[in-house]
Amino acid sequence: MAEAGAAETGGSLFTDVSNPAIYQADAWEIPFAEIRHNDPIHYFTESLHGPFWAITRYQDIMAVELNDAVYSSSSEWGGIQIADTDSMASRRNFIRMDRPEHTAQRRTVAPIVAPSNLANMQDVIRKRTAAVLDGLPRNTVFDWVAHVSVPLTTMMLATLFDFPFDEREKLTYWSDVGATDISAPDALVTSSEEQATVLQQMAARFRELFDERAAQDPRADLISMLAHSDATRDMTDQEFMGTVMLLIIGGNDTTRNSMTGSVLALHQFPEQDHALRADPTLIRNLVPEVIRWQTPLIHMRRTARQDTELGGKAIARGDKVVMWYMSGNFDETVFPDPMAFSLQRDNARRHLSFGAGIHRCVGDRLAELQLRILWEEILARELAIEVTAAPERVYSNIIRGIRSLPVRVRQRAA
Repeated sequence: MAEAGAAETGGSLFTDVSNPAIYQADAWEIPFAEIRHNDPIHYFTESLHGPFWAITRYQDIMAVELNDAVYSSSSEWGGIQIADTDSMASRRNFIRMDRPEHTAQRRTVAPIVAPSNLANMQDVIRKRTAAVLDGLPRNTVFDWVAHVSVPLTTMMLATLFDFPFDEREKLTYWSDVGATDISAPDALVTSSEEQATVLQQMAARFRELFDERAAQDPRADLISMLAHSDATRDMTDQEFMGTVMLLIIGGNDTTRNSMTGSVLALHQFPEQDHALRADPTLIRNLVPEVIRWQTPLIHMRRTARQDTELGGKAIARGDKVVMWYMSGNFDETVFPDPMAFSLQRDNARRHLSFGAGIHRCVGDRLAELQLRILWEEILARELAIEVTAAPERVYSNIIRGIRSLPVRVRQRAA
């Protein structure tokens, strides 16, 4: 039997990449490189989450993403996370559905990020970003996550839902609880029962708002869209909870962690910070490169509906097939010198962080817009951001989160 935390193959040992501890320690680079180079479609017979196929190369991940006829995301087949949990079914939503059901529900919320709506949001996003940056302490250490990334994404969530603004901090708390691994040493909740209680409270508050919006004329917010669509107005309580949870986490984690990751990236690669200050037009490449380099979503799972073959490997019906974006975004055959953060990377937009195919992130353009405006406003103020200590990372194998990042901000010298 293989040692704990590793799986045996051909006389060598591969680290169990489903272990959240390697992401909290930021120790994933070598394990994934070993698998990509030696057995890129590797079957782990043992792991913290049972047997699974690790899909680690870019092209193989894309092959799975684009073949939803063979590889299912549905809750009935196990959903989209490597972990099989009792709560999975209770969080059923359109990301855990296959066509055609998936299509109808996704279409319901897509208008919130239509180009015309994004254009209307720009002024609000810019004003809020300016206010947050202008309110930051100068020349003293503070947490970038708590002072910048969380407030900006929380305000955006409140806008998308038209959620009561004075209650907006609940959205962040619910997102964090929903994404919490209850086995984490510092988990916000420590049992599935406690987690379920918090999420039921979330669902109850959203149900109140849902009922209010259903009785009103349709409006351009997510709750109203759900209340007035034939595909979502009659959701069960479990589906309603799952859909709300998806929209909260999806609208929060990618942007929040990329905002923080951008500061960390420019700290670790100061020559790129200098290049950006000299040429602010590089922001257009900073945004996708940050999302690649940070990779806010570590993996997504599919389940084979039938016996099939991938890269010469026989995949059996019912097998877990796990796409490791954390590996594919650093595949050196696609992204040369992948560990480097480079504003000159000419294919940064090919990253896997938004997924592909029918499940591509519905809010990808909004996330990019928020990141672009943040850095436009930072550069406009000529703010120098100094990272003063290592980031504190989240214990998770699905969200590559940064819990805190101590920084000091000062005005750059003229």
